Amino acid sequence: MNAVDNQTIPMRWDDAHAATLTEAQLLLYRSNLLGADKRITNFGGGNTSAKIALPDPLTGETVEVLWVKGSGGDLGSMTLDGFSTLYMDKLQALKQRYRGLVYEDEMVDYLPHCTFNLNPRAPSIDTPLHAYIPHRHVDHMHPDAVIAIAATKRSRALTEAVYGGELGWLAWQRPGYDLGLALEQLARKHPHLKGVVLEGHGLFTWGETSKECYENTLRVIRRAGGFALRDTRGLPGLPVEQPIGETQARMALVARGLGERARGESAWAIAHRLVVERDRRLVPLAVASPELLLELEASAPAHGSLAVISEGRGDTRTTP
Repeated sequence: MNAVDNQTIPMRWDDAHAATLTEAQLLLYRSNLLGADKRITNFGGGNTSAKIALPDPLTGETVEVLWVKGSGGDLGSMTLDGFSTLYMDKLQALKQRYRGLVYEDEMVDYLPHCTFNLNPRAPSIDTPLHAYIPHRHVDHMHPDAVIAIAATKRSRALTEAVYGGELGWLAWQRPGYDLGLALEQLARKHPHLKGVVLEGHGLFTWGETSKECYENTLRVIRRAGGFALRDTRGLPGLPVEQPIGETQARMALVARGLGERARGESAWAIAHRLVVERDRRLVPLAVASPELLLELEASAPAHGSLAVISEGRGDTRTTP
């Protein structure tokens, strides 16, 4: 990876505590850690999964079961009953029923037929995205640092510049069954990848253990944060600027992704007007919420920049 690692998001994994947990409990532990930090994902957003070997309640045979955050709830506060559980062999068999993109909505109705152990938790629309990625543990987060890259018009080039080929990239596509197949195809074709940036959406990362997945997710997000803190000279399509402070950089990070997508102009200048010229305000931009943007708009000069950023944020199209 080419960009510096931003250390502001700490690794909170506790090996001693993790050693006392089952595979399902490790998934919950990871989920709660990720969801507790809103720089990693928004409230109610994102989902996590693990493919776990369990005895079938009817036959007693060992089967592979997908545990994935179900519809509703929040990662930071969820409990074990917030996960859907589905037979992986049945999820794989669903591929035979898929009739193409025009008909992908009908695949949602098949998911309950894959339920393991009569679990009442409804599976979410993101279930196929987790099921078909060929790795045991998968995280799907909506970190502002990565969305600021994913939402730009130069999203693909910036992903390559920041991650140096360790992350893949997929063009915007509505979350659903077809996107799950696209993720599988990309991950199998490029087995060295550590994750995928989804244009205008968010991030998928993975690992072969719960700890490895957690640490990989944080490294990828921290790398995106470090991108905003370094000198941007030499990166594709970005203006030459001197390095700036962390507060200004966080605003630039958000503005770059949101302002540029709104009307194609350099959002670095927007960030400069909003933050560099207003350095007396220490803006806590770890998460640029709509409420924070409204607060900034009320105190910023009447040049309309916040309207541009707000409009851009509405186009990031994140999903729970």
